[in-house]
Amino acid sequence: MNNELLFIILADDDEADRLLFTEAFSELKFKTIVQTVNNGVELMKWLNEKDILLPDLLLLDLNMPLKNGIQCLKEIKSNEKLQDISIAIFSTSNSEKDVAETFRLGANIYIHKPNDYNLLKQLLEKAVIRTYAIQENSLNKEEFLLKL
Repeated sequence: MNNELLFIILADDDEADRLLFTEAFSELKFKTIVQTVNNGVELMKWLNEKDILLPDLLLLDLNMPLKNGIQCLKEIKSNEKLQDISIAIFSTSNSEKDVAETFRLGANIYIHKPNDYNLLKQLLEKAVIRTYAIQENSLNKEEFLLKL
């Protein structure tokens, strides 16, 4: 893994979660820039801007108003310009149905949102490491659901 700057977009309607995730990323050993958006509509508008830098990793909340994570995932994966973005779905849901559906639709990682800040940092660190693995095409299906 190299020391390049990792550009991350976080799409979550919960302001407290956006702050928590942003703070957690700032404490990791990786160099990151985190851009946040408040919902799926804002995310898709941002991603479809003409000359934007695409993220290395998109953290996508499954349950958002206006346009949820599933709708965004489908739209991203059907867009040739966006389809190669590494996508980590995160949710309070630990439903096997949600995990299976997001995997089938092309997400790269599924994170069950923990209630503990230190666990969140550990999961985000694993997500960053897996993002590098995805970019190097060395990720396999068994590594989809992040667990500690």
